[in-house]
This record gives sequence, structure tokens and C-alpha cells, in this order.
Amino acid sequence: MRSGERFLLVFWLLAPLLAACETAPVTGRSQLMLVSESEERHMGERAYNQLLARELEVRDGGWATTTVDRVGRRIANAAEEPPAKMWKAPHYDWEFRTINKPVVNAFCLPGGKIAVYTGLLTVVQSDAELAAVMGHEVAHALARHSAERLSDQRAATIGLTALTVGLAVLGARSGTTSAGTSAAISVAAMAAGAGVNYGILMPMSRKQESEADHIGLVLMALAGYDPHAAISLWERLASLNQGKKGQEWLSTHPTDDARIADLKNWLPEAMKYYRPRD
Repeated sequence: MRSGERFLLVFWLLAPLLAACETAPVTGRSQLMLVSESEERHMGERAYNQLLARELEVRDGGWATTTVDRVGRRIANAAEEPPAKMWKAPHYDWEFRTINKPVVNAFCLPGGKIAVYTGLLTVVQSDAELAAVMGHEVAHALARHSAERLSDQRAATIGLTALTVGLAVLGARSGTTSAGTSAAISVAAMAAGAGVNYGILMPMSRKQESEADHIGLVLMALAGYDPHAAISLWERLASLNQGKKGQEWLSTHPTDDARIADLKNWLPEAMKYYRPRD
């Protein structure tokens, strides 16, 4: 392949990245989106069904399931009815399931598919604290974080491919031997791959987690839950997590201290939307 053709290939690879930007709700952060909403919803529904097929779901209609569904739907309704058109309503087919497992966690899959583990319900002490968790998970769906993460991975692959082609062009121009060029490309691609993972993809994941906290705080306020409950919940979770902390730059989540500090900073904004409900 001649140099001109290689440069045209690089341009063709990078062109989709130039016209695929969206804006996250509440924060206004620019997002790269290379995944359609229909593709995202299909992936979320398929993964949700697969997961529920191998987990023990609580179906007794008792306190756990009714509470998770009630609180979750209040948060989802807030997401579907943005004040002053702050964001585009997603119109998802929201699902909120309870999984019988002693894990202090919850998760969100694309398209509004959310589940809460019973272990988490032993830690939250009020509907408002559960709303802090549900707000965080609904925020992931609202901001399309799964689609954004997949888009980032696709963009990283495109970028590394373009880099490899560019290095090959430079090698051809400088008259480097094919073996030397191949070795240089291999080393550069490995270094670039590590840089993309630790310098872009993982920090982006942390940014998404923080953003979900931010959006979730606003959502729980709009749903009539006191945002202060998010701080009390995370302070309790932080005490449970003592001794388990790792380096933040190697983690996909912010540290507990950083998370709590951010929530306190965002609290005045969220309180503007808070109207207590019965």
C-alpha cells in the first residue's frame, strides 16, 4: 500500500469519531457515541435475561421486591420527566429486580435494566438511602454510560489501528527494514494500548461513576427523596470498606473519600430540586 493510500485509510478510520458526540444530562459533559440506542437496548435486554436466568431472583412480592420496585420507579419517572427539558427523556422499558445474594451492590444494564442484591438491603436504612443507589443506577442508563464505554473501546481500537498504519508509513518513508518496522510498531502499539487503558478508558469509567453520583443526586431530589441520604449511605459504606481501598488510578471507581466529598459539593445543586413527598 502506498503512502497516500495509507493516509486515506487513517482518515477513513478516524472520520466516524468526528460526528458522534452527545451531551450527558445534568453535567453537560460531551460524550462520544458510536453505538445506537437500539443496539444498546438489545445488548442490555439480552445480558439482563442471561443474568436473571442464572441468579436466584426474589419473586415473593414481599418487602424487598416491592420496595426496590417502588423506589426505582419513582426515580425512573423523574428521569422520564426532566424539568425544563434538561435532558431528552429516554422512554425506556424500566425493570427493577431483586436478586437473593448477600452482596452489597446493585447494577444497571443498558436500556434501564436494573437489579439490586439483597445484601445491599441490609445496609440501607431508609427509602431515601435506597433512592441514592437507585438514582445512581438510573443515572447510568439515562447517560448511556454502557454505550459510551463501548464507544470508547471502539474508538481506542480505531485509534490504535490508525497509529499502526501511521508508523508503517513513517517506516516506509525512512527506509527502515521491515523487521525493524514490525518491531517498532509492536512496541509502540503495546505502549499505546497500555496508555489507552490506564490513561483513557479507566479514568473515563471513574468519571462515569462520579457522573452517575451527580445525576443520581439530582434524580433522587426530583423524585422527592432527601439528597442528604446519599452522603449518610456512602459514609456507612466507606466504614464497611475500610482496609479494602486500592489506588484510585488503577480502579474503575473513585475512592470513598473522593465520592463523599463530591456528593457534598453537589448537594446545594440537588437541593434546588428537592420537594418532600409522603
